[in-house]
Amino acid sequence: MSPSYNVAIIGYGLSAKIFHIPFLEPPTFRLYGIVQRTPKQDDDPQKDFPGVKVWRSSEDMLADSNVDIVVVTTLPESHFALTKAALKAGKHVVVEKPFVPTSQEADELARVTEETGKLLTVYQNRRWDADFLTLKKLIKHGVLGRIVEFETHFDRHTPENPRTWRQQALPGVGQVYDLGTHLLDQVVHLFGMPERITAFIGNQRAHTIIGGESGGGEDCFTVLLHYENGLTVTAKAACISPESEQLRFWVRGDKGSYRKCHLDVQEDQLKAGMRPGPDTQLEFGVEPESYYGTLTTVENGTPTSSKFPTIQPATYTEYYRVFAKALEGKGEVPVTAQDASKVIKLIELAKESSRTWQTLKL
Repeated sequence: MSPSYNVAIIGYGLSAKIFHIPFLEPPTFRLYGIVQRTPKQDDDPQKDFPGVKVWRSSEDMLADSNVDIVVVTTLPESHFALTKAALKAGKHVVVEKPFVPTSQEADELARVTEETGKLLTVYQNRRWDADFLTLKKLIKHGVLGRIVEFETHFDRHTPENPRTWRQQALPGVGQVYDLGTHLLDQVVHLFGMPERITAFIGNQRAHTIIGGESGGGEDCFTVLLHYENGLTVTAKAACISPESEQLRFWVRGDKGSYRKCHLDVQEDQLKAGMRPGPDTQLEFGVEPESYYGTLTTVENGTPTSSKFPTIQPATYTEYYRVFAKALEGKGEVPVTAQDASKVIKLIELAKESSRTWQTLKL
């Protein structure tokens, strides 16, 4: 019988409710408790999950010897201190992205992980997006040939300021940390680290650039990654993009190309109340045909295009399944601290490139 692990979550916001709790599959993972500093009448985990412990401080939670795993879902600036404290307390840790605001902090946590012997992994769940897995399969099987250009987008049309903490000038905040960590993690996972980087990070919303309020967190970015083999990667997020179908991927190689619109459906399904499980396995994470990408291949010098079905999704459930195997000593954690540190390093260089208007060499 597989071991069971008691999981404690720090924070009770969207990340905890939507991206973690639904994927804690029993009997391997048991939602043991939640740290919520300030309970609200309509936002109380004890009402949502009767019998689950609730602590008012992370210190009280870490003192509980029954806690095996800590999931950190608080603001990015708190990730380093909470993760280090949890590792030192003898807990395994899952950290929501962005990992930490600086690569120095990321490297320090990687060192503490080795020192304590506890597992640390970063929640880069979009490695298990169905469209990304489809593209990964096409590249692995050589369908597109030698990749020369890789575009990855996370564009939206939200011209009004949503006025959340994501728009504040805080460490680890801004679109390049928020959405950029997803895009850059996927790129590094596929191609490794680039040779050079050029970036433009700033604001598109009117109030941040036309004599209005001060900026806060940047709301857009374009990051160009230059590889020694000639590959150019464009990672881009825009908040002003009035399109009926937002571009997600456009990848070109010497044998073919793959162009895909629409985001993976899992996030929207989770927000709408759908949960992974036997009753939804034919629907959860499954894209409609209207979302399929277009594959173009060249035969005898003639390009031929057709819709290419998105593969059956592993879903974000796979993240915690891989983590469960790592806990049993059967492989690595789903996303290592070292991998996450590379992404944070790229973000630091991107911000420096944008500030100095220079292409930087790694």
